[in-house]
Amino acid sequence: MIVDLVRQRQMPVAEAWARLTTWKRHGQYMPLTTVTVSEPETAVGTRVVAHTGIGRLSFDDPMEIIVWHPPSDGDLGHCRLVKRGNVVTGWAQITVTATPGGGSLVHWHEEATLPFEGRLLSHLGYPFGRALFGRLLNRLLS
Repeated sequence: MIVDLVRQRQMPVAEAWARLTTWKRHGQYMPLTTVTVSEPETAVGTRVVAHTGIGRLSFDDPMEIIVWHPPSDGDLGHCRLVKRGNVVTGWAQITVTATPGGGSLVHWHEEATLPFEGRLLSHLGYPFGRALFGRLLNRLLS
């Protein structure tokens, strides 16, 4: 499943970045999900684990930050996470750039694969992933 989302908001880049990279907040907006984060929470090597489901019908999506470049002095912010789980593999990246007038342009790109996912499920998962992550992105930025 590949999800590629773009949002523009009238908020400073640093604020958009902070909202998107406060990892525990993601669990507030993803159904049946809690997020735990290792210390430090914002650095290369940080581990973020999204635990999704109920009881035995649940799984962990462990991710590791491999690129961490927060925005500074009008520079873009860029973060890349690699999914290191047994259920979900792939990667995600977030980029935040300044727009004229002090706003932010956010680009969220995620490529995730499930072990039983074939070509058909991958294509069917795209609208679901787009809706799920689009909702998450909208709420994180609101």
